[in-house]
Amino acid sequence: TTKEVNISISEVFVPGGFSSANDAFVVVSGMFPNSCYRWGRTEVQNPSANLYEIRSFANVTQAMCLMVLVPYSKEVRLGRLPAGEHTLRFINGDGTYMERTVSVE
Repeated sequence: TTKEVNISISEVFVPGGFSSANDAFVVVSGMFPNSCYRWGRTEVQNPSANLYEIRSFANVTQAMCLMVLVPYSKEVRLGRLPAGEHTLRFINGDGTYMERTVSVE
């Protein structure tokens, strides 16, 4: 069986030079606790004007797993953002979060 879990993000790379005519993106990375974790999906919500809440999910298979840390790195598409400063809040599975800022011209 497979279940979906909200995973923690260790690092976020925010490139610069975005314009309101192009899609914005960031690159998230971290470590899965064992080999039964596979990247699943990312959920982006926009609860207020310049705030985006981002949750990342992995699919965990209930099977024999190698008990080693498995690195991951994924691009997260944010879509077209209006010009200005935007706060990106990456919410981890334990309820903690990290914030980054992206500037759009």
